[in-house]
Amino acid sequence: MAEAYIVGAVRTPVGTKKGALAGVHPADLGAHVLRELVDRTGADPEAVEDVVMGCVSQVGPQALDLARTAWLSAGLPETTAGVTIDRQCGSSQQAVHFAAQGVMSGTQDLVVASGVENMGMVPMGANAKYAFDADLAIFGEGWHKRYGDQEISQFRGAQLMAEKWGYSREDLERYSLESHRRAAAARDAGYFDKEIAPLAGVARDEGVRPETTLEKMASLDPLREGWALTAAVASQVSVGAGALMIASERAVDKHGLTPLARVVQLSLVGDDPVYMLTAPIPATRAALAKSGLGIDDIDVTEINEAFAPVPLAWLDELGADPAKTNPNGGAIALGHPLGATGAVLMTKLVHELERSGGRYGLQTMCEGGGQANTTIIERV
Repeated sequence: MAEAYIVGAVRTPVGTKKGALAGVHPADLGAHVLRELVDRTGADPEAVEDVVMGCVSQVGPQALDLARTAWLSAGLPETTAGVTIDRQCGSSQQAVHFAAQGVMSGTQDLVVASGVENMGMVPMGANAKYAFDADLAIFGEGWHKRYGDQEISQFRGAQLMAEKWGYSREDLERYSLESHRRAAAARDAGYFDKEIAPLAGVARDEGVRPETTLEKMASLDPLREGWALTAAVASQVSVGAGALMIASERAVDKHGLTPLARVVQLSLVGDDPVYMLTAPIPATRAALAKSGLGIDDIDVTEINEAFAPVPLAWLDELGADPAKTNPNGGAIALGHPLGATGAVLMTKLVHELERSGGRYGLQTMCEGGGQANTTIIERV
């Protein structure tokens, strides 16, 4: 089987839903990172065979195959195709998987994996609005026969996790405070500067709140009466884009590209769709088992902080080192632009391995429907 190498990784700053990036058209968000990726790698854009782009809310300005639109909006060759995919929050991590699998199969040599989401312009759930307006059920008869009429939502799933693993509201808030602290420290130290392509006058992630405190978090109302969840322990509604270039060894040699990391393992697992957010635990176990690595071999982990119970339960179940997990903060502080987050996290992971000198990196994230991708890479 051929090797797949990451030869470039770039992202926009992650903006807030009302911040400076909220008015940027999603195609232009995507075009910005795609053009920057080509420029930074020095790759011949004519040689790129496909652009695989994650986007969750594919409606309005994010409809009609955003991958193709963004590539053309960047002024890049018409000869390159594009496809837009939806695996919920893991959409652009799945884009990395599809791109790497194309290269590892030997059928492709140079593929771009990317993700875009402007949640300020296209709100979460906008693509389900038709069903609500037309009084249609989101789930069909077979689903209801299997799972009944109980609430299926990420919010309930996070609360169920907090209850199952016994996390108090204070436990969740302490985790969230640390996410902001780490993100602020990394931002101020310039750790993100190399990976970010400034846009619309913004060069730093907008969502970090270094001034937040446990006292401020404690003053917030819970998302529902009696719940441990508040807005402070959830990921932020965000705007952003990210892109990575995946190359075969043949493409590396032919185009003079510089590998940053080698793709080691690509795993995908489903879990309970009612709990919804627990799948990173079995997905990580599956990836480690197939790669022959142990959790102690992993130098940096990026696990999406959709809600604080997700990384907390993952840490407890895997016995992972908290210091090596989201070392520069996560989505609670930096934001979660849905379909872009997988590419943003992988970009962070590649650059943090390079900065820290670590060998193995692992990325995982919870996804709608009770799914999770796990990707293991090795710095080269």
